[in-house]
Amino acid sequence: MTKSKQLFSTISSKGELSFSLVEVDVPKPKPHEVVVKIEAAPINPSDMWPMFGPADLRAASFSDDGKTLKAPLHKGMLSKVKPRLDQTLPIGNEGAGTVVAAGDSPQAQALIGKTVAVLSGATYTEYCCVPVQACIVHNEGTTPRQAASSFVNPLTALSMVETMRQEGHQALVHTAAASSLGIMLNKICIQAGVDLVNIVRKQEQVDMLEALGAKYVVNSSAENFQKDLYKAINATGATLAFDAIGGGTVVSDILTAMEAVGSKDATGFNTYGSAQNKQVYIYGGLDFSPSVLNRAYGMTWGIGGWLLMRFLGKLEITQVVAMHKRVADEINTTFALDFSDEISLEEAMQPANIARYNAKKTGEKFLINPSK
Repeated sequence: MTKSKQLFSTISSKGELSFSLVEVDVPKPKPHEVVVKIEAAPINPSDMWPMFGPADLRAASFSDDGKTLKAPLHKGMLSKVKPRLDQTLPIGNEGAGTVVAAGDSPQAQALIGKTVAVLSGATYTEYCCVPVQACIVHNEGTTPRQAASSFVNPLTALSMVETMRQEGHQALVHTAAASSLGIMLNKICIQAGVDLVNIVRKQEQVDMLEALGAKYVVNSSAENFQKDLYKAINATGATLAFDAIGGGTVVSDILTAMEAVGSKDATGFNTYGSAQNKQVYIYGGLDFSPSVLNRAYGMTWGIGGWLLMRFLGKLEITQVVAMHKRVADEINTTFALDFSDEISLEEAMQPANIARYNAKKTGEKFLINPSK
C-alpha cells in the first residue's frame, strides 16, 4: 500500500484539458488522519466541472501513451476557468471504503477496519488520506457501495430543509426534482410533514415522484405549467425554492407564481407587490445559459447562490454530527441510492462512458470502483 492510481484533471493556459490516470505515493497519515481504501465513489453532477470544465469532449483523443485523455476547450471559455489554469487537480468529491491505516490519535485508531464515507475532493483513487472529521462512520453491515453517496446528496437534502426552517419559510420548491437528490428530499419532506413542490420536465418523472408519495409535482414541459405551478404554490404557501438548473426562465417563473399567490388577496393599488419575502437559491448548473428574469414579482424577493459546505460551516458541530448519524442510520432507506453502472478508473476515461455519465440522465448513476 505504498502506491495508488489516481485520476487528475488539468486545463492548460493554451486551452486544452488533460484527464489523466497517474500513479502516486500513498501519504502517511498524520495523527488525526486515516487512509481509506476507496471501494466506491459516485460521479455526481458537482464532479463534472472539476473533471472537464468547458472542454469539448466530442473532440477528445488519447495521448500516445494512452494514459491521458486530451480535449480542447469550447471557444471563448478559457476565461471561465482562469483560476485553475495550469494546475493539476485531484477529483472526486466523495466515496466510501475501509480504513486500512490511521494516525496515532485515539479517534483515528478507532476507525481501523471500519466502513466509512469520506468527503475529500480526491476520491477517484485507490487510497485516500483524510482527516477523521471528514468521515461518516457507517454501521456494521453497511457496504462501501451503499455508503458511497453519504455526503453530497443526503447532506444537501437535509440542509435544504434546515435552511427553510432557519429562514422562516413553511414549504419548498425544488427543480430537477426527479434526481437522486430530489428523491431523497421528497422522502425527508414526507417524513417531516413539509410540503414540497417538485418541478420536473417529463411525465414519467411526474409518475415516478407521485408513486413515491409526492403530492405536488408539476411538469415544466406541459402546456399548463404556469397554472399548475401557481396551484401548487397556492396550496403549499411555498416561498423558498432551490434551483438545480440555473439558466433559462425557471427562477423567474417560480418567483412570478409566488408573487401571484402572495398578492391574490391584495386590495387597492399594490405598487410594490406582496410583503412576504420570496427567495430562490441556485445551487446547480444543469443549464449554463443566462438566468432570465422577467420581473413581475414586486420588490420583496431575492436570488442567490447556495453551497452545501458553506451552509454546514454555519451550523453547530452537534447539528452536523446529528446529520451524519442520521445518514448512517438511514443509508438503506431515506438515503438509499441505486447505481446503474459500475466502472473502473480506466473505464471512467473512456469517451463512450464519459458521454453517458456526463449527460446526467435521470435514472443513470455511475459509480467508480478503483479496485475493479
